[in-house]
Amino acid sequence: MGKSWKNPSKVANAQKKGLIFTKLAREIQVAAKSGGPDPAMNARLRLAIDNAKKESCPNDTIDRAIKKGAGLLDDGSIIEELTYEGYGPHGVGVIVECQTDNKNRTASVIRGIFKSHEGNMGETNSVAWMFKRVGTITASKPGDFDPEEEAIEASADNVEKNDDGSFEFTCPVESLSSVQEALTGRGWKVASAEMSFQPTNPTTLTDEQRKDVEEFLTDLDDSDDTSKVHATLG
Repeated sequence: MGKSWKNPSKVANAQKKGLIFTKLAREIQVAAKSGGPDPAMNARLRLAIDNAKKESCPNDTIDRAIKKGAGLLDDGSIIEELTYEGYGPHGVGVIVECQTDNKNRTASVIRGIFKSHEGNMGETNSVAWMFKRVGTITASKPGDFDPEEEAIEASADNVEKNDDGSFEFTCPVESLSSVQEALTGRGWKVASAEMSFQPTNPTTLTDEQRKDVEEFLTDLDDSDDTSKVHATLG
């Protein structure tokens, strides 16, 4: 799956736990730290702000996150980006992207989730070879159109229709911003745009096995420090 794995009830659950704004703010903070506080000059920050606004994240939360990332506010915490890899139930390869102010805590929590589902958290690059880095854009458009033609005109590599009627476009990471702008210019409403990992050889599972894996992925996704979860699911 090109985009990060999503639990259908993730947004509702995250809002109930008060986590969604925290996770959005962390991404904004990290983006501002890595590329500067001006969204016009920082594509990752621009995408992070857009995604936060789509979830109705308060403007003061967004502004504070930008300032913290730019070093204009100092509350003593430093957000780090960490990636963990391993095998989940039934040999499914998993990459977990985290943003945390305490890497020891986060490593312990993620390792515990792998262990509780009879998985194994491995070393760096233990499963990375099962994925390729891509950009993914989820968007919708009214009326009649040829999805393949739309993808070609926007310089996307591929397009697939989602169960909810929206479409997922895949492109090289370095083209993410330009493809998003091209789709917007062609009348598409972009719901999300992100860097992701796409499995090169999806794991074959029975329905029962997939249920086990989805329970595992849900636990990973619900962890406070988890940003994105990627799995070798088709």
